[in-house]
Amino acid sequence: MTPPTPAKTGLSALPRGIWVLGLVSMAMDVSSEMIHALLPVYLVAVLGASTLTVGFIEGIAEATASLVKIVSGTLSDRLGTRKWLAVLGYGLAAFTKPIFPLAPSVAWVTAARFVDRIGKGIRGAPRDALAADIAPPDMRGAAFGLRQSLDTVGAFLGPFLAVVLMWASGGSYVLVFWVAVVPAFVAVALLVFGVEDVARPAAEGDPDDPVDGRVPLGGAFWGVVAVAAVFGLARFSEAFLVLKASAVGLPATLVPLVLVVMNVVYAIAAYPAGALSDKAGRTAPLLVGLAVLIAGDLALAFADGLVLAAVGVAAWGLHMGLTQGVITALVADAAPASRRGTAFGIFNFVTGVAALGASLLAGGLWDAFGAQATFLTGAGFAVLTALGVAVLRRARANCRRAGGAAAKQGAKPRKF
Repeated sequence: MTPPTPAKTGLSALPRGIWVLGLVSMAMDVSSEMIHALLPVYLVAVLGASTLTVGFIEGIAEATASLVKIVSGTLSDRLGTRKWLAVLGYGLAAFTKPIFPLAPSVAWVTAARFVDRIGKGIRGAPRDALAADIAPPDMRGAAFGLRQSLDTVGAFLGPFLAVVLMWASGGSYVLVFWVAVVPAFVAVALLVFGVEDVARPAAEGDPDDPVDGRVPLGGAFWGVVAVAAVFGLARFSEAFLVLKASAVGLPATLVPLVLVVMNVVYAIAAYPAGALSDKAGRTAPLLVGLAVLIAGDLALAFADGLVLAAVGVAAWGLHMGLTQGVITALVADAAPASRRGTAFGIFNFVTGVAALGASLLAGGLWDAFGAQATFLTGAGFAVLTALGVAVLRRARANCRRAGGAAAKQGAKPRKF
């Protein structure tokens, strides 16, 4: 008698599509970060751009991506396809990559960055909604955590490869840019051939959630968005971590290690945090992550040497690992299945605007009052976010109790 095959657990239990989506994100991040790590210096030193021009290019590019996210998410709900919108977004990004080594002027680079960010805006919400469609409801946290881990591996592997290639080639920007083309097209191929679109029925069998895009997003979703917006104000650009490390004595040649340390910790923590949220609830790792962020901000606020600054940087990476995949899973939990694309588009737009506001506020506080004011303000917003998460936790508990009572009476439980 053949013994029964043991059920898969952990990472092996995740659907293949989740792994492929994670590898797609990783490959595109390797490509993009290889270019972006060098692009500001290339624009100024090689193409003769001013720093104001560099800021203008980046500002326009990111604003464009934020606006497109809402449209693409809603479109994926209306058209009934997530995969091919994601393919379009990744494809646009891939086809811009050869422009960077070929660009004869700043105008060409500006156009490439603009189209690249349009691609990012198009792919984000459909990709996240597709991941939510593919992942079993009881493994969403693990699924988003894995994708976030692989994405973050690409975020630090790209700059590392750029440094190695610059050293090996004697400083050839063009060579690095050409090498970056390869993983971009690998990402597109993986998505085209490795992921199947999902026919989306009513949300988890809910007949009141037809696939027509008309069902309201609901208060649970908007509560998550509100908390995420405040959280965004607590998370200003990682550039301020670099500035702090430099201010306490880190040599310029070692400054890239700040982001390497942060992203390594982030990548290691993201999947376990997501898997934990599937078992212990979403809000538990969020609250722990916020406590870690507060501790990291306090360490950075009062750091006068490299050791305490390093602790603060590592804490930032840990808080991102504990929170980013989990809050994405919360969006998937709260949004109706037929409107997940719209939900992720709104969520990404709101958090993007909040991140921009946070960085502007952080920079203003730094200039006016110094680094300590920036990090203490960040800690204050993290405290406010924790209060919001506590409210969400109570709401989810109330919904579970109401759901249990409704099930006993044969009624439909409230979602969330």
